[in-house]
Amino acid sequence: MTTYGFIGAGNMAGAIVEGMVAAGRSAEVLVWSAHGSAAALAERTGVALAASGPDLVALADVVVLAVKPHVVPTVLAGLQEALDAARPLVVSVAAGLSTSRLESLLPDGARVVRAMPNMAAGVRESMTALATGAAASQEDLEAVAGLMSEVGSTMVLAEKDFSAFIALAGSSPAFVFTFVEALARAGVEAGIPKAQAVEIVAQAVLGSARTVQVEARRRRETGQGRTPADLVDAVCSPGGTTVAGVVAMERAGFSSALIEGARATRARDLELS
Repeated sequence: MTTYGFIGAGNMAGAIVEGMVAAGRSAEVLVWSAHGSAAALAERTGVALAASGPDLVALADVVVLAVKPHVVPTVLAGLQEALDAARPLVVSVAAGLSTSRLESLLPDGARVVRAMPNMAAGVRESMTALATGAAASQEDLEAVAGLMSEVGSTMVLAEKDFSAFIALAGSSPAFVFTFVEALARAGVEAGIPKAQAVEIVAQAVLGSARTVQVEARRRRETGQGRTPADLVDAVCSPGGTTVAGVVAMERAGFSSALIEGARATRARDLELS
């Protein structure tokens, strides 16, 4: 049995741990943090609380760094001896820290996998990108993919593309929430109560996303699935209501605004990195 040790117990660590517990894997989990959040997470989920960071490293096969990026160097500095002795696989979910940067903070030859989930991990619908460091094996990558599959879907991605991934998956929930809020306001303008309008739009977005997933899978497996553009055409009857709305939104810059938002997100991540 593989033991997973989580250093940090914030929202992301909590989402992953809760996903593992829901899958019946609580016996595989240890948690620790420098403050009381890990104790609260352990009490809430029934997983084990490590006595200290070094104790967690000594017991875990996989150590998950789930602390804020600026805290990672300090945390790792206090774990060097334990990490050098135990040699666990180190997984980082800290944004902005490359595998090479992480390796520079760890004992020589450390096995590192970088994982970038998004906030939908909290409802087990994350899209998580994975990239391996120099010493990590295919088996290491598969272990992390299995871990992150507890909170959604995973994809192996070249690390150079992580800034673009942030725009497409990491930051895009905020874009989608903005879309939901704006469309719901249009419903309110038309006389629908806000709560009902939000529920209507949320279900429409959920169903649309699921349709795109089904068609993408069909296209991958059989070459016959429809693209998002094909699906737009399928909803737009000639001279109908939907095409009138699509044309109006394009005149207002809908697609170009999304592209510009993604570009700005990627540029900012590259700047911060």
